[in-house]
Amino acid sequence: MTVEGDRERPRPYVTETGGERALQFDELTVQSVMAVDEPDRLMLDYTRAMMGFLLFAPAPRHVAMIGLGGGSLAKYCLRSLPHAAFTAVEIDPDVIALRASFGIPPDDARFRVVCADGADYVRRRQEQPDVLLVDGFAAAGLPPQLGTADFYADCEAMLAPGGLLVVNHWTADPRYTLYATRLRSCFDERVVVIGAEDGDNRITFASKSPRFPPPRGQFLSLGRRHAERHSADLLEIAQRIVRALDRRRGRRPAAWDGDGVPGGRRDLGLD
Repeated sequence: MTVEGDRERPRPYVTETGGERALQFDELTVQSVMAVDEPDRLMLDYTRAMMGFLLFAPAPRHVAMIGLGGGSLAKYCLRSLPHAAFTAVEIDPDVIALRASFGIPPDDARFRVVCADGADYVRRRQEQPDVLLVDGFAAAGLPPQLGTADFYADCEAMLAPGGLLVVNHWTADPRYTLYATRLRSCFDERVVVIGAEDGDNRITFASKSPRFPPPRGQFLSLGRRHAERHSADLLEIAQRIVRALDRRRGRRPAAWDGDGVPGGRRDLGLD
């Protein structure tokens, strides 16, 4: 298979070590990780951080995602959000062909995998998801078409009223600052960014709602409520979001009254 002037596209492959199965394009870059004994567990912190969308949209009807990878987020959402539909858009048929290796279920009434370019998918606007997750990394990082101003504008237009865009960026990408600036501009600064604890990933939450940001108490309340039924530590993620909002507002970060948290591997994404 060749793309872009007959240059060979690196093919994904599966490795397994110490009870962990990984999707890789080369020896250095881990794209997705699955615990063989716990296939629905979110192994990487950036995936748990992306689940922070539940603190903005606690009951989405439709979640869409650009980038299937090993399907960690898709599987987690299907299990933990039984009333939500999920669409995964993946450009690489070789990645889709490995879905069985990662326990990604077959398509059904709630779940489908679409082989398409993510930028084309949002441009067509055939769906109106409440939440759109963008984790479309390839071997060389984030594809340029997923970082343009037009792409972010199409994401904003595609979302349902009050919808939320969640983007995984890799800060070692020299274009990261440009992508982040475009994203903030397209969403009129209705964004908050938190870091992942196991790599150079930054997760941006960009809201279509004019009432952004929600009250800080909403994040902590929803974090505590979700903590009872989610393996992702949504209370800790809520605290990260509130700290980021405090910094954005120029306030001193909150002290956490007993709920606080004390004051790697190159994981790009595609999970």
